Amino acid sequence: MLTDGYGLSLCTTSPAARNAYVQGCNAKLTMYPGAIEAFDHAISIDPGFALPRAARAHALLERGDAAGARKSLATVNSLAAGLPAREASHVAYFSLLVAGDTEAALAALPAHLDAWPRDVMVLGTAAFTNGLIGSSGRAGQKRTLLAMLDRLAPHYGDDDWWFTAHHGMALSENGEYATARPKIERSLAQNPTNPWAAHATAHLAYEEGDAGAARAFLASWLTSYPREGSLYSHLNWHLALAHLEVGDAAAASRLFSEAFAPDVHSGPPRGKLNDAVSFLWRWELAGHPRDPEAWRAMRDFVGSAFPRAGAAFSDLHIAVAYAVAGDSTALEERAQQIDTLARADRYPSGALVPPASRGFAAFEQHDFAAAIDALEPIADALERIGGSHAQLDLVRFTLLRAYLGADRPDDAHRMLSTLRPRAPVAPVAGLASH
Repeated sequence: MLTDGYGLSLCTTSPAARNAYVQGCNAKLTMYPGAIEAFDHAISIDPGFALPRAARAHALLERGDAAGARKSLATVNSLAAGLPAREASHVAYFSLLVAGDTEAALAALPAHLDAWPRDVMVLGTAAFTNGLIGSSGRAGQKRTLLAMLDRLAPHYGDDDWWFTAHHGMALSENGEYATARPKIERSLAQNPTNPWAAHATAHLAYEEGDAGAARAFLASWLTSYPREGSLYSHLNWHLALAHLEVGDAAAASRLFSEAFAPDVHSGPPRGKLNDAVSFLWRWELAGHPRDPEAWRAMRDFVGSAFPRAGAAFSDLHIAVAYAVAGDSTALEERAQQIDTLARADRYPSGALVPPASRGFAAFEQHDFAAAIDALEPIADALERIGGSHAQLDLVRFTLLRAYLGADRPDDAHRMLSTLRPRAPVAPVAGLASH
């Protein structure tokens, strides 16, 4: 019987179809180009092979093509009858994701991984910071993700660079830097082209306040990663943040234009939104002048790509774009949409995004007291919105700057001491002089 790259049996008798599927899985798991093309090749060889169809559907969903994903999955469901238990559960799980039933997928995930802990394609949907668990809206989701990876670690061992990169990243996000570092370094040594290890390295440097290390590493590593890779633009966002931290505004601005502005971004729509909005806002928090043209382009992109509320982390960044545009009507409409979803139990972190929206809008009007009133009560619960510590600093740094604008420097420094105890500075204009 043929097996995948992790020793799990596959319902195909074609070695060529198996090889194409494994090739697609490797590309998808490592964020390299070519996954969908490999899955298409596997399907063309063996049209009855269900797993590449499920993987293809999820890859389309990750790209932001929900309609294409649903269409692709319709064929998978017709093939599900008679599949062995593992593949049937695998297909059922991806069917839930593509249908948008994340609560059911979250409920199904532990049982599936308990039964088949090396089903890496299922694990891959949840192993990273913004995956299924990280976007769940639940309190304590970072600890939940780490507990899952801790439990699965014996099934992967020390030689699986993909798993070790994610495990190290989860440790870093939970403040366990000393344990995270050797895992991340081992993953990178085992596979120097692994973007997840590069990503974890960037996050660890950020958490430890070592912008110089982040700059040196990313500037070198990115030269060998294809521009079409899904993490290419996001890793350049990390590099731009490091440039901002050390005061190299020209390098940061150049990267935005060349590597992760929406029109050149290599990732899906949510990545184009989050990276661009976050950088433009943080650029201003660091004391640099507004780029009105870039913000207008961002507002236009938001209106076309995200017409309605959906994911809290994206809605947070949409709120910033609306606040900069002075579009109070759009802000209120989005808040009402979130409220409707929350009342239907379809927006777990709904209580957090609307006050953040009000905080950004108040900050934009230089009403720093109102911004503080809106942001301060939610500052300790931001994890539920989703995103990494580095990404959620968008809110925290706004609150820091609001404290300074309201002439409350002691509050700013108190917050900073708890926010980044190993990195006593932040790229917020005026903070160092107080």
